[in-house]
Amino acid sequence: MVSREDFVSRFGGVFEHSPFIAERAYDAGHVTGPLTAAGVHAALAAVFRTASPQERLGVLRAHPDLAGRLAISGELTEDSRKEQSGAGLDRLSPAEHARFTELNSSYVEKFGFPFIIAVKGLGKDDILSAFETRIGNGQDEEFATATAQVEKIALLRLTSMLPEAE
Repeated sequence: MVSREDFVSRFGGVFEHSPFIAERAYDAGHVTGPLTAAGVHAALAAVFRTASPQERLGVLRAHPDLAGRLAISGELTEDSRKEQSGAGLDRLSPAEHARFTELNSSYVEKFGFPFIIAVKGLGKDDILSAFETRIGNGQDEEFATATAQVEKIALLRLTSMLPEAE
């Protein structure tokens, strides 16, 4: 069995900058071997879902803006950098970048957290379309959508780290 320290070190960043999720999953006994993407995701997602609304909001706020200042300055986490690059967000035209910046600002102003979407398999036009649609959502609907996307991102990250089953 993996130690708490090793588990948190390895999986503490799966939910962006939120190691408390891995700590609580381990401490609650949700972590059992063998470690698989599905099993670790179930353990972490269970903790995320039972975290307080303020804690879940904190996880949402820990995510970077898409194609935002952290991307430009090279300060994204390695996972976020790869995800955004894979969707072409590091190769936007000036007009596209201006549109993302405008949407990011409007979205954060309306909802209080950045737009979050699992970008794997999506292109910049898909992301822009989802952005433009979701900015019309109500607060509760968008909070639910964003938290579901956070869980999807976590599963994608875990799938790249662990086998599906042993």
